[in-house]
Amino acid sequence: MNNTTSEPFTADLSPEDFIHAAMRWHFSPETASPYWLKRAAELGFDPLKDIHTWDDLRRFPDVSEEWRDISADDLVPAGVGREGWDFQVFDSGGTTGRPKRIVESRSRRNGVLWVSEVLADHKVPGEGDGHWLHLGPTGPHIVGRSIGLLAQLRRTFCHYIDFDPRWVKNSVKQGRSEEAGRYVKHILAQARDVLSSQPVSVLFATPPVLEALAADEELLGLVQNKVRGIIWAGTSVSPETLRVFEEEIFPQAAVVGLYGNTMMGIAPQRPRTGDPDEELCVFMPFHPFSQVTVVDPENTGVPVGYGERGQARISLVSRDLFLPWTLERDSVIRVKPTATYPQDGLADVQPLTSDSGQAAVEGVY
Repeated sequence: MNNTTSEPFTADLSPEDFIHAAMRWHFSPETASPYWLKRAAELGFDPLKDIHTWDDLRRFPDVSEEWRDISADDLVPAGVGREGWDFQVFDSGGTTGRPKRIVESRSRRNGVLWVSEVLADHKVPGEGDGHWLHLGPTGPHIVGRSIGLLAQLRRTFCHYIDFDPRWVKNSVKQGRSEEAGRYVKHILAQARDVLSSQPVSVLFATPPVLEALAADEELLGLVQNKVRGIIWAGTSVSPETLRVFEEEIFPQAAVVGLYGNTMMGIAPQRPRTGDPDEELCVFMPFHPFSQVTVVDPENTGVPVGYGERGQARISLVSRDLFLPWTLERDSVIRVKPTATYPQDGLADVQPLTSDSGQAAVEGVY
């Protein structure tokens, strides 16, 4: 069977039809990946008969830990076929230990197309309006490719200043904060060269890198004079720091946040409605393929109410991958959907504090 030119389930399906189609794709012998075909025999229920709704996905175990060690080949659905095969493998950042791996063909790229539309709503510069500069992970990390695709959609160049988030996180964990600081200076020295020689209009960076950039008078001047769109992601940022970014440091630019990771994809910042009670930054996952449920950390099967804080539990259901749910390292506030964006929003993302009182180490990504 070869479905390289068709989608086994689409966003226009009802929620129940969507889940039924996903179960047929990921658990039928002719289309399932080797991983899920084998794993199904150990579940104690039949996904083809017993899974009907998004809530039913809670019956699955959290299998994400297994994705640190399995062969990437085992994650590719057989239904895709080899004609036009274009899968790639990407690693997580390693915040919670050894990296987990995913495979991706076109599902994440579909998400990037949607993110591009959201960025346009934020007035991020478009086609014919300058280059992009990515200050962040590339290599095994999917974020670099995603930012590059966003630039390509605008028919422009993306310059890359790569960094290794694992090295920085290990430095911070081991108390070598000076080393991490030198690493940031190394990144900014390379950024200075690009910003001073190329027509950069959009900058991607993490909040710690933006703060370090703002402390460099020459670099800050280059950004304020050239850049009209700033996209931040990778670490948490306080509402006050975000306000300072938007109103005081980079008032000339559209400042837009992206939340996400290798396992869930990208959740861009929702354009503001103007409601005075609205959160400063609300993220929204790629509906309906990526969903985030905000749950009580003490009882991870129970969602919290709107306006309440809880732990992020993600579900990823696409043609390329099926990850029924996994608990993320993040604490978030659940926000009501809007008529334009029908999925729950997520606000004020913070590292989740463990029972020992320790929060996840973010580093610079």
